[in-house]
Amino acid sequence: MREGTAPLIHREDYCAPVYWIRTVDLCFDLEPAKTLVTSKMQIERNSAVAHGPLRLHGEELTLLRVLINGESVSFRQEGDELVIDNAPDADFALEIRNTCAPEKNTALSGLYTSGGGFFTQCEAEGFRRITYFLDRPDVMAVYSVLLRADKARYPVLLSNGNLLEQGALDNGRHFAKWHDPFPKPSYLFALVAGDLVAREQRITTRSGKDHLLQVYVRRGDLEKTEHAMNSLIASIAWDEARFKLPLDLERFMIVGVSDFNMGAMENKGLNIFNTSALLVSPATATDADFNRIEAIVAHEYFHNWTGNRVTCRDWFQLSLKEGLTVFRDQEFSMDMAAAPSARAVKRIEDVRNLRAMQFPEDSGAMAHAVRPDSYVEINNFYTPTIYEKGAEVVRMYQTLVGREGFEKGMTLYFERHDGQAVTCDDFAAAINDANPGSELSTRLDAFKRWYSQAGTPRVQARGRFDASARTWTLDLAQANPPTPGQDDKLSQVIPVRMGLLSHAGAALPLQLQGEDAAAGTERVLVLDKAEQSFTFVGLDEAPVASLLRQFSAPVVLDDGLTDAELLVLLKFDTDAFNRWEASQRLALNRLLPVVRSGEELTLDTAYIDGMRAVLRSDQLDSAFKALALTLPSEGYIAEQLDVIDPQRIHAAVGTMQLQLARALRDDWQAAFEANQVAGGYSADPVSSGKRALANLALQMLVLDAVQTGNDIWPGRAYQRFKDAGNMTERMGALTALVFARAGLAQPALERFHALFKHEPLVIDKWFALQGRAPELDGQVFARVKQLMQHPDFSLKNPNRARSLIFSLCLFNPAAFHRTDAAGYVFWADRVLELDAINPQVAGRLARVMDRWTKLAEPYRSAAHEALARVAAKPDLSSDVREVIDRALNVEHAA
Repeated sequence: MREGTAPLIHREDYCAPVYWIRTVDLCFDLEPAKTLVTSKMQIERNSAVAHGPLRLHGEELTLLRVLINGESVSFRQEGDELVIDNAPDADFALEIRNTCAPEKNTALSGLYTSGGGFFTQCEAEGFRRITYFLDRPDVMAVYSVLLRADKARYPVLLSNGNLLEQGALDNGRHFAKWHDPFPKPSYLFALVAGDLVAREQRITTRSGKDHLLQVYVRRGDLEKTEHAMNSLIASIAWDEARFKLPLDLERFMIVGVSDFNMGAMENKGLNIFNTSALLVSPATATDADFNRIEAIVAHEYFHNWTGNRVTCRDWFQLSLKEGLTVFRDQEFSMDMAAAPSARAVKRIEDVRNLRAMQFPEDSGAMAHAVRPDSYVEINNFYTPTIYEKGAEVVRMYQTLVGREGFEKGMTLYFERHDGQAVTCDDFAAAINDANPGSELSTRLDAFKRWYSQAGTPRVQARGRFDASARTWTLDLAQANPPTPGQDDKLSQVIPVRMGLLSHAGAALPLQLQGEDAAAGTERVLVLDKAEQSFTFVGLDEAPVASLLRQFSAPVVLDDGLTDAELLVLLKFDTDAFNRWEASQRLALNRLLPVVRSGEELTLDTAYIDGMRAVLRSDQLDSAFKALALTLPSEGYIAEQLDVIDPQRIHAAVGTMQLQLARALRDDWQAAFEANQVAGGYSADPVSSGKRALANLALQMLVLDAVQTGNDIWPGRAYQRFKDAGNMTERMGALTALVFARAGLAQPALERFHALFKHEPLVIDKWFALQGRAPELDGQVFARVKQLMQHPDFSLKNPNRARSLIFSLCLFNPAAFHRTDAAGYVFWADRVLELDAINPQVAGRLARVMDRWTKLAEPYRSAAHEALARVAAKPDLSSDVREVIDRALNVEHAA
């Protein structure tokens, strides 16, 4: 484990390596306790940089032999580096033999064992835990791999690329030889050895080439891989159709493993997946799981080009591959949704996720730019800023140059950089150079501030109507609040997609002053200064502004709209995102005043009538209704406040939910009955939307019934739970019972566990549901502590740890932020405990305290005490040390 004394690494200090590794021949003799690794590398000195020693990275390895051109060589070990001071100037062969201990590798980085098999995770710096190497993304080599293992225990032997040969060896062992013809950095290396079975499919792509697709899982899980295979086939077809990017290997393999720190990994031709991101069946997975797996399979496949064929020069450029590939998987998912309404729902869900995870990061201790300037531990920068905000930056490129222009830019990007390790600037240049004269071309340098400036820009919009001139002027202003290390920000380039509506709901033609005629009812304005004004002509009344349509930029918008104007947007706007946004704003307008004041909330008739109209509308899809009628999360409400009292927020949301449940009782019942899905299960958008609205309606009906002492709806929910033909309906009914604290909740939980005790991913849902249940008098917190002792709970499995501990600490503010500080004590205990097992998971849990300085008392002081307690441990990993130190330094900066 790396300790917390790791140095600060700066982007500006990047230097190309003194040596290149051009080819690698690896041989593995696989044994759980001690695996022998022999590496033979062809080394070439980089003539473009000053001569220096050859420094190879290595961690937790036992070195056995070092040879250059077959002869022993002098070397020294300096910390975690193997240093050869007098390496030849001419090309040479370097051979290293070492051992590693996979079964002791609880960090799950490098080569480790899980469920009786061998697996690897090399991103970001795991390859150095396998053998000594130039473990950096700009060193790209062609790999050949020989795997040797016991055939009975490990009948399947996989690595990157194409299978060249396999056969038997003495003593019951066997071998497999693999070769990847494409140069790749070490982080994309992978091997798998185990007793696995495969779903196989042969396809012929548009280019006329035949390929073998394989999804490997442990025995018993094969029936849950059909959706993943279908998603892979769809991804291959989409990427070839949309971006002309073909599958480039004879085969493409996916492997599932239950012990995995991430969702999945895009190793060239051999993707390794967390089983939670791979395995689904209607009986064990929800609609959300089906959608998530489709997106993750697509994401990892799309990395084959955006990440593998063209990779990052250094880890500061991480969003070059991750932000771009998230954008690509979002586009894919919208295209798979097909119908405009389903596409809009997908966009809303993506923005909800951005606001729930990335916006808080922007306002916390770990705020960083899409391309950071420094880091201590790169594992800490696999963040929503790199991924989700990075995707929004790519989306803005497309908005500014158009869909066709963006595709031209992508084509130029691959023409220029295929087989290279490059930077975000290279991507920007390709998009810009392919689109001369675009809205981007005159603003490129300013646009790239999205890569260098942290924080979420605030945009203020106000309208001025001149009745006599029949003009309406939109005044826009932007500002970006200070973030750690960045106080003064320059103006960003912000595309504002917009339209105007009459108060009767008609879309108005848009004609800017100076234009000859109106040009449609929607357009993109570009805000690139601190303040700008845009005047529209030919208007007979003050319009209702619909701004930031489709969430055209990752900003916080203050448009000053009244409730009456928001209701116009909710009812009439042609942009589904802004209709949904109006529903959220209307809810916030009622929640925030009572959270700030501590007064009781009483819903007004106008709001209730507006929500009733949504529920009764025959023009809106069920999926959209479910989103519009779901209140803002407690975390998102906290983001709107300067001082956060989690208990006040929880109380206000609970009161509003209950009043909404009661006021719309008859409508909820009608919606529940109207949205039953008959026949066999399908995860299509229409069926999924109906189940989502039916589940929300049932939750509201059970909540109201428990408060009024009516047993009918709890009884119906329990019956639905028992009779459900799919996991979406079963979990919906169970959630309704648990969240309403119905008397039947505990019997249902016990029955659920008995039904699925042999399904680990389903039991994760069981733990997570109890960790996220609405708090009441400390009961949920006590239950979580009790569940830590459950026979099925294990801290060593990342999925299980996240299901319970993260559900409490990250997603249940009222249960976690306790006035007696017990939640913070629990958090500190778990961070320290996890840090000794798996620093990456511990580092992510440590992030819970990023925004502790905004807490009201007594939470703030108690949180500081917990942070100081963790910080006092001398041997923290660098993963945790960086997060804790930055959290504490925020207080000093303030």
